[in-house]
Amino acid sequence: MGSEARTAQVNEVIRRLDAHYVFPDVATKLAEVLHQRLGEGSYADLDDAEFATLVTADLQSVNGDKHLRLRHHLDPVAEDGDEAMNSDAFRFEAELEGFGIAQVRRLPGNVGYLDTTLLYPPELAGPAIAAAMTLLAPTDALLLDVRRNRGGTPGTSALLQTYLVDEQVHYLDIYEREGHRTTQMWTLPYVPGLRFGGTKPVWVLTGPKTFSGGEDLAFSLQQQGRAKTVGEATRGGAHPREQYKVDTYLDVTVSIARSFHPETGENWEGTGVRPDLPVPAEKAFDTAYQLALTHVLELGGDGPRRAAADEAREALDQL
Repeated sequence: MGSEARTAQVNEVIRRLDAHYVFPDVATKLAEVLHQRLGEGSYADLDDAEFATLVTADLQSVNGDKHLRLRHHLDPVAEDGDEAMNSDAFRFEAELEGFGIAQVRRLPGNVGYLDTTLLYPPELAGPAIAAAMTLLAPTDALLLDVRRNRGGTPGTSALLQTYLVDEQVHYLDIYEREGHRTTQMWTLPYVPGLRFGGTKPVWVLTGPKTFSGGEDLAFSLQQQGRAKTVGEATRGGAHPREQYKVDTYLDVTVSIARSFHPETGENWEGTGVRPDLPVPAEKAFDTAYQLALTHVLELGGDGPRRAAADEAREALDQL
């Protein structure tokens, strides 16, 4: 890569930061870091993948924002985020990933289990989420697994949370630099299918790979008192981001907003979502499942509940 082309790429990253980063003062500091590194020749004699890795480290060096990344792709990138999100390739990716739902199961003892990997936009993932939550609605307790959830859109967090409440809840605010506007995030007035509802217990399984939209789910349900989090602290990315084209095979992700609790002003940026029940991430399922089975047995074992209680006792014996 020639020096002029590399300089143009760095300048494009800086231009995107100046125009969009939610913290303009930090954008100025980042520009200084990138200009200094460029002047030192740190980005010379690197292929695009190595260049992206090094710039990402420099972008995250000022305030630790893990949403700031320069990414190298094997295929040409779309112009900007909206175009990428509406592309046929993105829709196909969503289909191949089961719209972000890895597993939906009724576990022995009438305990529901939903394993999510990404919160794809509701216009894509909505039917799959509705189907999954309708299946889980009759269960007595729910394990919501976000240990592998790497992020996604706020609207899908709102959709999922709506299945877990009985009334609308104002659970988060999002401040956007563009227009200096703050959007209140509420659960929805209506969702298709059946709701799990707002009274049965929910445990959210978390780990160090849980990021962004997955953290939104864990944080919001925890702060509402709607769920207990079980596992390890999450990665700590509370800033919604957008992606912008830098070159044919490079794009930069820039935090364009910040999320915070409407009453406390707190979020999970940098710190991650702290678990209510701290255990190693690989132990989170067994820990939460044991609690759920204990709850099922407390509901009784007579009449129609006999089969579920028998399953719960057998499952407990096996844990």
